[in-house]
Amino acid sequence: MKPRRRASQDEEYSPRIPVQEQLLIDLLPELSPTRILSTSVGRGQFAIAASERFPEATVTCHFLDLFYKQSAESMATLTNLEVICTPDFPAGPFDLVAIPVRSSGDAELTRERLQAGHVALEIGGRLISCTDNEEDTWLHAELRKLFPKVTRRPLDNGVVYLATKQEPLKKVKQFECQFAFRDQSGLIQVLSRPGVFNHRALDGGARALIKTMVVNPGDQVFEIGCGCGAVSLAAAARAPGVNVLAVDSDCRAIQCTERGAVLNQLTNLEARLNCTGEAGIGDTYDLALGNPPYFSQYQIAFLFLRAAHRALKPGGRVMMVTKTPNWYDEHMPEYFTDIEMQSVSGYTVVSARKPERRDPRLLNR
Repeated sequence: MKPRRRASQDEEYSPRIPVQEQLLIDLLPELSPTRILSTSVGRGQFAIAASERFPEATVTCHFLDLFYKQSAESMATLTNLEVICTPDFPAGPFDLVAIPVRSSGDAELTRERLQAGHVALEIGGRLISCTDNEEDTWLHAELRKLFPKVTRRPLDNGVVYLATKQEPLKKVKQFECQFAFRDQSGLIQVLSRPGVFNHRALDGGARALIKTMVVNPGDQVFEIGCGCGAVSLAAAARAPGVNVLAVDSDCRAIQCTERGAVLNQLTNLEARLNCTGEAGIGDTYDLALGNPPYFSQYQIAFLFLRAAHRALKPGGRVMMVTKTPNWYDEHMPEYFTDIEMQSVSGYTVVSARKPERRDPRLLNR
């Protein structure tokens, strides 16, 4: 699961509109589109506003993450608005593409989305984009690589850009990457894309988890937040009779994991799009693996622990990798017993077991 900030329940339905979404909403009075495609740095506020202002238009709001897609859907009520979660933009053509950009966002993902937005436009269609960086030059330069003329509007709280597609791109750049890493005596091939955790190289935490995980023949393995799938691929190839379920809320992560299984000729790995960490039937797995992100005030780490506890058989093992072991030392006993910590190349792999019997001292999760 790529690093992201998971909102609290109160924030999830907050009416607050991100600066970038509002900057694009403010452009609507001077536009007259009929087919609109947008991304979002919030919960689809621009797409919702566009669908309300242009009831005869069709509006598509695109997300890569299922959690944010579902959050936007809960706010969208108009029939001319479709909220989707797919690895790539729909084919189009569109006459307006709107791409709000966080100044602290993923640069390579932004480049890819800008290019994909250009491709999705019809000739004469317009792309609008913006950033919350009032002194931006980076986004301007990226847009000028795609469009011969870009209008720049600096504002007190960001910069807005407008451009018109005059001709198709002469060359469409490919951003996906294939890399390999060695696990024991084998070589694991990985496919990654912008926006997916572990894009272009194996993360140190994933490497530490792969190095220390013990996968026995016949194990049922569950990885929560699989990212590009490196850990799940290694687990699936580690021993005979193993079956692996990998889940992530990012649809590109699922795509990369599935394509990685094909690259490695692994038929014992299933990847599912899921934003709750659920594995389906509980008390099923022998081993649960995770590399939770460090932000969101540990809400995602709690989600990983609860999901692992539900999924594991009594006596099943969980292994989480972290750089903040003190938090796990404090909270792991709420769910697991026999807790051990192992330092590996600047990371700590925390391992534990689900109790054989329900312990009244443990939380009823």
